[in-house]
Amino acid sequence: MTKFKTVASAIALCAFAAPLAAEDIKMGVIAVLEGAYAGAGQEGVRGAELAVIEAGHQVDGKAIEIITMSSDASPDSAVNAARKLIEQDGVDFIVGPLSGSEGLALRDLSKSYPEVTFLNGSSAAQDTTLRDASENFFRFGGDGAQWMVGVGDYAFNDLGYESVAVIAEDYSFPYTQVLGFMAEYCEAGGKVPEKFWTPIGNSDYSSVVYSIPQDVDALFVALGGADAVNFLTQYAQAGGDKPIIGGSTTIDQIILDSRGPFKKLLVGAPAGTPTVSNFDGPEWVAFVESYREAFPDGLSAPSIYAHHYYMSAKAAMLALDEIDADLSDGQAAFRDTLNSLEFVTPTGGVMRLDENRNGIVDNFVTEVFEREDGTLGNRVVKVVRDVDQYLGMDKEAFLAMGPVSRDNPSCP
Repeated sequence: MTKFKTVASAIALCAFAAPLAAEDIKMGVIAVLEGAYAGAGQEGVRGAELAVIEAGHQVDGKAIEIITMSSDASPDSAVNAARKLIEQDGVDFIVGPLSGSEGLALRDLSKSYPEVTFLNGSSAAQDTTLRDASENFFRFGGDGAQWMVGVGDYAFNDLGYESVAVIAEDYSFPYTQVLGFMAEYCEAGGKVPEKFWTPIGNSDYSSVVYSIPQDVDALFVALGGADAVNFLTQYAQAGGDKPIIGGSTTIDQIILDSRGPFKKLLVGAPAGTPTVSNFDGPEWVAFVESYREAFPDGLSAPSIYAHHYYMSAKAAMLALDEIDADLSDGQAAFRDTLNSLEFVTPTGGVMRLDENRNGIVDNFVTEVFEREDGTLGNRVVKVVRDVDQYLGMDKEAFLAMGPVSRDNPSCP
């Protein structure tokens, strides 16, 4: 049985210990706070808390209490955390989870709790919203394929990488990222002769490192957290020198702020992401300042996890404000407002949802660079606006491709 860590976030309340009034609002947050993704989970919690801080810890006179539960990136742990938050803590809505397979599990669970609203954290598996969607599950952010739009074309046509090997974790989110990359890359003429699928929490990548074909031009790496650090460290130690193309979590600020000689492999690495640490847009600059003020012990810039948990919690604060924090009638008005909500994101785009309650997003092709102080950041190469879940393809043709998997897609 998973051992959960329960945290009542005091910053969401007043500075003094006052009892929560019956009409006040409880927000549950589910994030991975143990294992390979613990750093990512901490960032997710920061993002959700930041939205509540910016709202002044209340909406229309009703205090917002945050109750945080840890999962371990497995579907069962996310389900158990959600049930505890709903049945024992009495939360009104949930922000989370973090990881792809967790999102699929909570999507399914949400159908059993029709009077509780679920707002996705950073979980980005494709089918969480694309197939068998739930009417009370919302994703104010894209899926992992949307986050890779522009990268496959850039890798083939601009960088000249004609052949790429894939190294990715063996579950739904990396499958989705690989789809987003390969859909463009293979269409442009690129080849993917080998895919290496690894378990979450893997510590020994030696068999992968020494099996990488020597005739490929680059490696597409879709690993996150400690998994990314472990692989890149071992690849660097083995003398690996293939250029890296990064998945969204592989070049996230959590990885770039880590220590180790592997970081030289990432300088110049292109990637796809909705979160750019060194973006100069005024909304992002203000978001970074707000994040650093609230969390002086945080990262040098908000991570993708902080960004996406923030957007979901921000959407909840905005919708609550619009309906005078009235969650009666099975939260019908709350959900109607979420469905039609539009707001400016920290990267300056307008967040809105499609018919499956999934975000239509702006995506960035980025490049890792070394800052003047020696730390690493991401800078923008190009921006792709208004990316939908069908990646600009005809809806029926896209759905006919079938669900993502280890083998789907594949280059012809």
